[in-house]
Amino acid sequence: MGERVKGKVAIVVGAGSLGPGIGNGKASAILYAREGAKVWAVDHNSQAAEETKHLIDEEGGECIAFRADVGKSSDCNALVQGCIEAFGRVDILHNNVGIVDPCGVVESTEENWDRTIDVNLKGMLLTCKYALPYMENQGGGAIVNISSIAATTVLVHPATSYAASKAAIVALTREIALEYASKGIRANAILPGYMRTPQVVVNLTQAYGGNPEEMMAKRDAMCPMGHQGDAWDVAYAALFLASDEAKYITGTTLVVDGGITCTHRTS
Repeated sequence: MGERVKGKVAIVVGAGSLGPGIGNGKASAILYAREGAKVWAVDHNSQAAEETKHLIDEEGGECIAFRADVGKSSDCNALVQGCIEAFGRVDILHNNVGIVDPCGVVESTEENWDRTIDVNLKGMLLTCKYALPYMENQGGGAIVNISSIAATTVLVHPATSYAASKAAIVALTREIALEYASKGIRANAILPGYMRTPQVVVNLTQAYGGNPEEMMAKRDAMCPMGHQGDAWDVAYAALFLASDEAKYITGTTLVVDGGITCTHRTS
């Protein structure tokens, strides 16, 4: 076990995986635990959260699973309160929840737009809203919000509400960072590029059909490194930003994309 976040308490929202394997939130929860944090693993799928807890328990870490729908204010309040009751504090808030509506402007429905914004953006606002007072009272904390290169770059397939929500996450993170910088609280955003995770495979298959492996091969070919990243690439970036190694970093975006946004070739 490491010590990069030893003695800290980490709330990981979106700590499960959509399907078999390791997604970004799951990898981050495991890594925080490996590096000494107590983990409050939150997911809307209780079974997925319990699976993450099981993996952490097997490695000798400490984790409690909690079910919540971040689209609901009451659930966001409850997940923070639950962590405080269990562990007494919150040092790291890691927001990883995100859904995709693969539609352009005309095809988008108000219902799907509202749901995407509620989950991807409002959920982050609410978890921060309820966690920040505790961080302020205890004298500090770190927030890591997972956005996407879709915030700044047009991707292969249109996903208007997803892109809008991810761009707004960057602005939300910046506002939090500036408002709370003098109070010892840092907030940063990670922008993953093309990643090979269970959620990506499921989303692409459901939205566009076809052979998942063929789609993955096409995405690999788009990346300058010749392959997509994986959940651990995002998790290690998050660990750095959450740790005291990044004690003078706030309000920034960390792109984790293997260089694809440098090429302006994402389609």
